[in-house]
Amino acid sequence: MAAYPLQQQALHLQHQHSSKPATTPIHHQTSHGNPQPDGVPAASLRLGAPTDVHGLRALIKTLSSASSATAAAAPDEAAAVHAHAAKLGLDRERTVRNGLIALYLARGHRSAAAALFHGFPGGRDVVSWTAMVTGHARLGLTNEAVALFFDMLDSGGVVAVVDAVAAAAGFAACAELGDIALAREAHRRIVAAGVDLDTVAWNALVDMYAKCGDLAAARRWFQAMPAAAGRTVVSWNTMISSLSRAGEHGEALALFRDMQRSSPAAPPPDDTTLVAVLGACAKLGALGTGRWVHAYIMRRRRRHHPGRHRGADAADGVVVGNALIDMYAKCGAVDHAVAVFDGMEARDAYTYASMITGLAAHGRAGEALELFDAMQRAGGGVRPNGVALLGVLSACCHAGRVEEGLRHLRDMERRRHAGVAPGVEHYGCAVDMLGRAGRLDEAEALIAAMPVTPDALVWGSLLAACRAAGDVERAERVMRRMGEGGSDSGDYVLMSNMYASRGRHGMAVRVRKKMRKRNVSKDPGCSVIEIDGVAHEFWAVPANSAHSLDAE
Repeated sequence: MAAYPLQQQALHLQHQHSSKPATTPIHHQTSHGNPQPDGVPAASLRLGAPTDVHGLRALIKTLSSASSATAAAAPDEAAAVHAHAAKLGLDRERTVRNGLIALYLARGHRSAAAALFHGFPGGRDVVSWTAMVTGHARLGLTNEAVALFFDMLDSGGVVAVVDAVAAAAGFAACAELGDIALAREAHRRIVAAGVDLDTVAWNALVDMYAKCGDLAAARRWFQAMPAAAGRTVVSWNTMISSLSRAGEHGEALALFRDMQRSSPAAPPPDDTTLVAVLGACAKLGALGTGRWVHAYIMRRRRRHHPGRHRGADAADGVVVGNALIDMYAKCGAVDHAVAVFDGMEARDAYTYASMITGLAAHGRAGEALELFDAMQRAGGGVRPNGVALLGVLSACCHAGRVEEGLRHLRDMERRRHAGVAPGVEHYGCAVDMLGRAGRLDEAEALIAAMPVTPDALVWGSLLAACRAAGDVERAERVMRRMGEGGSDSGDYVLMSNMYASRGRHGMAVRVRKKMRKRNVSKDPGCSVIEIDGVAHEFWAVPANSAHSLDAE
C-alpha cells in the first residue's frame, strides 16, 4: 500500500465547491469510453493522493465506510475520487471500479453507481453485483436489492462464481424484505449453485429465516451449522435475539443455557448476548436468571479490569447497564435497579428513561419525578425522550397528580421538552390518568382533540374508567366508536361484566354471543414460576376446551 496515512488522504480529497450545489454528477465519455464525472476536475485533488491501485483501493474502502456525518460534510467526495482515478487511467481496473460503485452508493448516488455497473469493460464480476446488492440494501431500497440479487443468480457465467459474501448480502436483503417465499427461493438457489457458506453467510441465513417468521427453519439451520464454519458469538446472538424478538423468551433463555453448557467450545457471551438475555428475563420475570447474568457481568469486569474500583452494582457499559435496570424494574426488584443506576459511571437518555419508568411502575412517583428533574439538569447530551416523558406521565397517573401530568402533556405539545411531540401512547396515559381521577368528560374531550388517531389502548383506558365509574351509556358509546376491528377480547369482557354488574344479564349474554360470532377469543391467563434458574410458563385452559384430564 502507498505510504500515505488514510486520514491524510481523506483530508486531501475534501472537494470544495462554493459555487455548485451537491448533486449527483452528470457523466460524459472520456477517450477511454468510460463514464467520468463532469464538472469535477481531477486537478482539484491536492498533492499526496494515492497514485497506485492498492493505495486508491484502500482510500475508496476507507471513504465507503465513513460515518454518515463525514459523508454529509463532503458530498462530492466520490466524484472527486472517480475523477482522480480517471486521470490516472485506473478507473478501468476492476477492483477500483467495484470500489467506486460501493462509494457512490454509500453517498447515495445511485445513477453514478449504475453507470459504472452497466459500463463495465469485459463484464461484471460477483464483487460488482455484491456491491450493488449491499449498497441498495443500506439505502433502504430492499426490493431493488433483492431484485439485483436474483438478477445476479440469473446472469449467465456468474452463477458459477457466486461466493459466500454474495450469498450473505442476498440473505440480508431478503431478511429485510420479510418475504418467506423469496427467502426460501434464495436459499434454494444458493444451494443449487453449490456455494460454500462461511460463518457470516450461515449467520445471515439463520437471521433471514427468523426475520421472515420461520423460527423452526432458523433453529434447524443454526443447529446444522457445520464445524468448519464454526458458531461464533454472532451466531449465538442471532438465534437468541431472534427467539426473544418472536416472544419465545423461555426458548431464548434455554438456548443461552445451552451456550453456557457448550463452553469452552462455545464463545463467551458478549454485551449483545447479555442484553438479549436480560430482555428475555424482563419479559418472563425471571429474576434468578437475571441476577446470575448480573453476577457474570461483575465477574467479567473484575477479571478484565482488576484495578478499577466502582460501585458494587456498576455495569460494564451503558447499554448493559440500561438492560439491567430494565430487568430489575420489570422483575419487581426496583431497589436493585436503583443500585445499578447509582453505580453507573456514564448514563444516557435511556438510562434515565428506564429508571423513571421503573420507579413510576412501582408507585414511587415522587422519586420518578425528582429523577426527571435531575435528567433535565444532567447535561452532557442527555435530553428527555419520549420514553422518559411517558414514565413521567405514568408517575403522575399512579400518584394522582393530574394537574402536573396535564402540564407535562401541554409542554410536550408546545415542544418544550427537548422538542419531543406527544404520541398516541402519551395521550393514552393522559386519558388513563383522567379516567382514574373520575374526570371522564375531560378524558373523552382529550381523545376528540388528539392530533393523532386514537388506538385500541386509548379507547380501552376510557372504557376501563367507564367500568370503574359505572357509566354504561358512555361505555356503549366508546364501544361504538371503537368499531368491529378496534375491540379486543378484553374490551368485550369488560363490557359484558359491566352489564352483569348492573343486573343487565341479557345484554351481557349478547356481548358474549357477539364475541363468538366475530371469532374473538379471550386470551388465556399465563403465569411464570422460576425454579433453579429455569422459567416455567403455565397457561390457563379454557373451560370449553377439548383438552381435558380424560384426554391425556
